[in-house]
Amino acid sequence: MECSCVRHSDVPGTSKLFTDLVQHFDRVSDLYHIPPNRFDSLKAASKFDFPDDRRAALVRALTPLNEGNPSLRELAKPGTVAIVTGQQVGLFSGPAYSIYKALSAIRIAESLTASGIPAVPVFWIATEDHDFAEIDHVWVFGAAHRPAKIQLRDIDAAGARPAGGIVPGTFPLGELRRAMQGLPFLDEAMALAEQAYQPGASMGGAFAELLRALFRRFGLLIIDPMDAAIRQLRAPLMRQAVERMPELVEALIARSRELVSRGYHAQVLVDQKTSLAFLLEGGERLALKRNPSGEYIALHHHLNTPELAGRAAHLSPNALLRPVIQDYLLPTAAYIGGPAELAYLAQSQVVYRKLGQRQPAALPRVGFTLIDERGRKRMARYGVGPADLFVREQVLHDRIAKRLVPQSLRDSLQHTRAGVEAALSCFASDLDKFDGSLASALKTSRRKIEYQMGKIERKTAAQIMARDEQATRDAALLSGLVYPETHLQERFYSILPLIAKFGPGLIDELHAAIRIDCPDHQFAVV
Repeated sequence: MECSCVRHSDVPGTSKLFTDLVQHFDRVSDLYHIPPNRFDSLKAASKFDFPDDRRAALVRALTPLNEGNPSLRELAKPGTVAIVTGQQVGLFSGPAYSIYKALSAIRIAESLTASGIPAVPVFWIATEDHDFAEIDHVWVFGAAHRPAKIQLRDIDAAGARPAGGIVPGTFPLGELRRAMQGLPFLDEAMALAEQAYQPGASMGGAFAELLRALFRRFGLLIIDPMDAAIRQLRAPLMRQAVERMPELVEALIARSRELVSRGYHAQVLVDQKTSLAFLLEGGERLALKRNPSGEYIALHHHLNTPELAGRAAHLSPNALLRPVIQDYLLPTAAYIGGPAELAYLAQSQVVYRKLGQRQPAALPRVGFTLIDERGRKRMARYGVGPADLFVREQVLHDRIAKRLVPQSLRDSLQHTRAGVEAALSCFASDLDKFDGSLASALKTSRRKIEYQMGKIERKTAAQIMARDEQATRDAALLSGLVYPETHLQERFYSILPLIAKFGPGLIDELHAAIRIDCPDHQFAVV
């Protein structure tokens, strides 16, 4: 695998906060614990105390889901730290970046262990999340690289049931196979899907099984926050959070205002009604709102603070409280996240402080865009680089068309445009001396002339593309693989079509390619 770097400032959709974190840490050093991708700082942050009794209870709680995983024995030892990442459950893996998160945690844990600090990778499956519409579908592709949406059918997702516990009647495995037809390693990718997404499996259970299949040899531990033992273990801090909720909310409102004043954005909106928790009851995750009298309301429930604190084991944290709860449960040295999650942590920092919890390092996950050798040859033929591909398909088509214009014709067009512009500039100067009132009329005419010149150039390029059907197909193949539906590949496609295209060894190749000292997006030729 051959990788080249694309700076996050050249990647579409990257927030200013995330760009400053990875490229200008001095601007956000008060919001984060250590600089990202500084291994010496990470080693220093990995030396801390963690209660022995909590560690033992954690290992007992994790055992049923991780039976036989050697990382459990390592986690049980005093001094072992966790490199944690996570993602909501997804159909057929969800977006590929979920897998890249796990690989990032694995590589950092390996590097810490090699340096003398024992570390294990942990994946937090966000089974409590209840927005089923976000995870009831997945995007894949076949030989032509055209996006295909696979969606669960006939699912009763009414209410606010935690998505991880939903059990579909069937998983659309046949539809998945048809959508990936023509890819060389289709059978191997389908074997992974069929092993994990079996009839009767829950969304969370199937997702966990796919993670196990992909990462068993790497010792990735899986934690399910819906597990009763985990909820009991986190209850003391949940209770404390409820008792201090008004104070936490005020601190978050102030932090949100601060972020906005610094030119960033508050990832999660917080107001006086925010409770930072959901109530788990009757198989649903109910939103809690705080009214002016201090009561917490969820549907027909009206709970005062002591009543809500007494139900701490039946509460689920929101996105801002969850990392604090997570790092209370686990001996976390570093959390691996994407841009949105690391933005959460800039807000959550005040909650860590108020609750007296240690905040771990926040490190960006690795990002990959994968392309094959034929794709690289297409890029070389048309003179386009990685960043040139992160555009709409029509824009890429036009760029390729422009570069296919013969050099002699390109030179002629450029010479003509320069001559017309020079003549118009000279005429404008003379006209202004004669009668300045005519200058505005010339400006209007000049814009029309320049537009027509550009139109001729575009028509020339389009005519060449019309004659070159291969170039049109190449533009579609490149765009469909690299930037489908104007999304980064990793944020759109499942890992399964990528395995079906590049082979079952892809995970090992990606693992070997990760550089923990490099914060850039990786454009990789597989």
